[in-house]
Amino acid sequence: MSLKTKLNNNQLAIGGWAMISHAAIVEIMAATGIDWVCIDLEHTSTTYTDVENMVRAAQLHQTPALCRLTSNDEDQIKRVMDIGASGIIVPMVKTAAEARAAVQAMHYPPLGHRGVSLHRGAGFGATFKEYQDWLVNDAVCIVQIEHIDAVNNLEEILAVQGVDGYFMGPYDLSASMGLTGQLDHPDVVAAMTRVRDVAASMGKPGGLHIVEPEPERLEDAISKGFTMLGYSIDARIIDTVMRQMIARVKS
Repeated sequence: MSLKTKLNNNQLAIGGWAMISHAAIVEIMAATGIDWVCIDLEHTSTTYTDVENMVRAAQLHQTPALCRLTSNDEDQIKRVMDIGASGIIVPMVKTAAEARAAVQAMHYPPLGHRGVSLHRGAGFGATFKEYQDWLVNDAVCIVQIEHIDAVNNLEEILAVQGVDGYFMGPYDLSASMGLTGQLDHPDVVAAMTRVRDVAASMGKPGGLHIVEPEPERLEDAISKGFTMLGYSIDARIIDTVMRQMIARVKS
């Protein structure tokens, strides 16, 4: 079953988050049986060559590889899709027009305006027809709701055809409200609750990135009805396990 089908059915889809720019990280994550992996371009030194190798590693295990973009940049969207990414995670989407622009940058006409490519995603031209069909039926576009303007425009954003789900960004959302890092502030909690409830009423899947590798936080998010969840970050998993081991041995 494709990731898009899981999202359409509101089935649980748990992914890993790769910030270390190496294909081995993605290959290790994909081998665990996760539902998808995110290759993060926004806050890393990852290059397009890295992306190509990381996507290739995910495909060894038939794991969808989504690219979190640096911004809602149509040129970057075109390039990661041409490389063979399974879809995109678009940061800081605030309006329906911005969501629509991301969808159109991902698709060929008539659904969008992306330039036709015979690069790796399309089998270097050998499987172009199959790629066209896959792009329409299975490519995934996730918008990040991480600004109070996005919360206020939520219904219009999620109603855009081609938006498959959302990801909340609690820290950036709190910052946009003048409450940076105050994730327990009643106003921030209310904004996040509105996102969850409105999306649920519209049948749109989504969730959070659980940054720390703590299964209890993941289970709590699932219990609250979120279905698309990113679990931790490669660097945080390594750091946490190493610190726990060193502290235990030294004690």
